[in-house]
Amino acid sequence: MTDITVIPVTGASSYDVRVGRGLVADLAAVLPPAAAKVLVIHAPPLAAQAEALREQLAGRVEVLLAEVPDAEGAKRIEVAAFCWQIMGQTDFTRTDAVVGLGGGATTDLAGFVAATWLRGVAVVQVPTTVLGMVDAAVGGKTGINTAEGKNLVGAFWAPSAVIVDLDLLAELPQNEILAGFAEVVKCGFIADPVILELLEADVSVATDRESPIFRELIERSIRVKAAVVSDDFTEQGQREILNYGHTLGHAIEHAERYRWRHGAAIAIGMVFAAELSHLAGSLPAEQVDRTRRILASLTLPTGYPLGRWKTLLATMQRDKKTRAGMLRFIVLDDVARPRVLNGTDESMLFAAYQEVGE
Repeated sequence: MTDITVIPVTGASSYDVRVGRGLVADLAAVLPPAAAKVLVIHAPPLAAQAEALREQLAGRVEVLLAEVPDAEGAKRIEVAAFCWQIMGQTDFTRTDAVVGLGGGATTDLAGFVAATWLRGVAVVQVPTTVLGMVDAAVGGKTGINTAEGKNLVGAFWAPSAVIVDLDLLAELPQNEILAGFAEVVKCGFIADPVILELLEADVSVATDRESPIFRELIERSIRVKAAVVSDDFTEQGQREILNYGHTLGHAIEHAERYRWRHGAAIAIGMVFAAELSHLAGSLPAEQVDRTRRILASLTLPTGYPLGRWKTLLATMQRDKKTRAGMLRFIVLDDVARPRVLNGTDESMLFAAYQEVGE
């Protein structure tokens, strides 16, 4: 096992995010001491890894496996009910634990299942994608989708630990690595300019999962999120900045019936947010151009069909970030200077979207 970086998340519910290689081998050490059963929720591509966890933990706890659909297909009430059924049939108690093994959708589901079973049991998140490592598995936001929109049903439920084992990325396709970097870029623009500088210096090195720069970017992104959620666990204020690019991004995911990678949709959402920031008279034009340039270097999309605006607007108006019928967007006054923009006139929103539209 190599060196371990421990990033604490403090506040009402404290836990550690452990970053390194070979960390899954020590999973037993972060399970609740009283746990007799563990439900490992995983997607089909991770069946072998889930079975390996069962063998690894044999003798310590009884391991139950719940294979769920891949990606956003997992985030449905029917899938949560399937997990609850397994827990009910095996007498899963409050001292037992859930392990989320997979990408962001799997960890979102695992957290939701843990938050709702017996009003809350422990969950350990083991993300296996860049997106999961830097965003979804950290912070305690859990959720499932409905026909009306993304993450409209959910709960705040902090994990008891997050294991970021970089070895789990070994077989992940490079396009999945790059898609996950949309959230890394977001962290750079809202809080840590060094992230942007490292990406601009050499994007091939930055996205090489074996390079020290790659690990630094993962850790810097986690530190951004850990700092924000430590101060505002239930999104009453500062945590909203993590939604930069997400209002339009989530609407695009819904419009595409969740067939798009999250990072691709969020990339377009960030271009829109940058354009909106510029129209609001804050973000300099060169930073808008910089947004496009960095995202393009990661082969992420920066435009979306102009004719889809009315559909996207209707979805955004149902977004969970809307207050009293008013849309709320995170915009930038400059790099690392985010703020909330309330009640923006629809004509300004459309003007920003025209800069994104293809």
